[in-house]
Amino acid sequence: MSSAKEVIVIGAGIIGASIVWHLTKAGARVTVISDSGAGGVATPNSFAWINASWGNPEIYFRLRIRAMAEWKRLANELPGLPLAWCGGLCWDLPADRLEAYAAEHACWGYGIERVDAGRAAQIEPNLVEPPEFAVYVAEEGVAEPVAAAKALLAHAERQGARVLSSSVTALVQTDGRIAGVDTSHGLMPAEEVVIAAGVGAPDIAATAGIKLPIETPPGLIVHSQPYKKLLNGLVHAEKLHMRQTAEGRIIAGSDFAGSDPGENPDATARELFAAMKAADGFPIIGRAEGTEGLYVAVMHSGITLAPAVGLFATREILDGERDPLLTPYGLGRFAQ
Repeated sequence: MSSAKEVIVIGAGIIGASIVWHLTKAGARVTVISDSGAGGVATPNSFAWINASWGNPEIYFRLRIRAMAEWKRLANELPGLPLAWCGGLCWDLPADRLEAYAAEHACWGYGIERVDAGRAAQIEPNLVEPPEFAVYVAEEGVAEPVAAAKALLAHAERQGARVLSSSVTALVQTDGRIAGVDTSHGLMPAEEVVIAAGVGAPDIAATAGIKLPIETPPGLIVHSQPYKKLLNGLVHAEKLHMRQTAEGRIIAGSDFAGSDPGENPDATARELFAAMKAADGFPIIGRAEGTEGLYVAVMHSGITLAPAVGLFATREILDGERDPLLTPYGLGRFAQ
């Protein structure tokens, strides 16, 4: 890999942090720019579930499975990364749909166990009413998302990356390519700019005439005060999804969160935010076609995908090697 490429990464959430860490490790000169601090906006409000579950076509399932493996690789390379492979107990679909999901994903090799009320009570002894039928995936896990992003950025900074607290006002174009960014601290040149700015990505891309077709619906997720140990892993019940953090806080919601819930949080609490949901529901990862020097990495499932995206983006940015698992997720699939 190149040892000298100058790269600016916009965004310090889990995706940006992973890209910064992988680029720095590969020898690039990296500056990360964020106006919201380590962890960004969506990452602190994520349910932080690492999984390959639910409603995925097989091609996306394969990317998520690879990402789960990359989390384990990353944890080996950066000891102390706050991860827990705690398993997930799920019964948030009608029984026939839950069975269909289990059959499909088991066929793909996902480690799904069908459980009855007795087994569910063994997995989560504090459930008041264990489900009569659920599925359990022991290999699923969680990350403490802000702590993980901070750990990646701190290690990258020790290896030479620069962390700059600033806002990016525009992408700078020279001779038909992106040559840097304009910030509240002035112009900053770069050979490549990576947009990993979550909900702020569309406005930044628009300064270069690039449309990112993403949706950012409002949402709300609840964090309790610390409690004694109540949950062993992830619980996805009919009306509520829950997990317990390392410090004992219960994180709960009816889906997964990420942005400001708006003026009426009670009304939006059940519309929990998809951190970066594209118009077709899948990630946008890759270079912007027709615009040299710009790489885009925005997505829902950022927690799950982060280590794989960081690895794949680094290889593509420095060596021009695009991983086949990213083939469906380029920006070129949308008409600009």
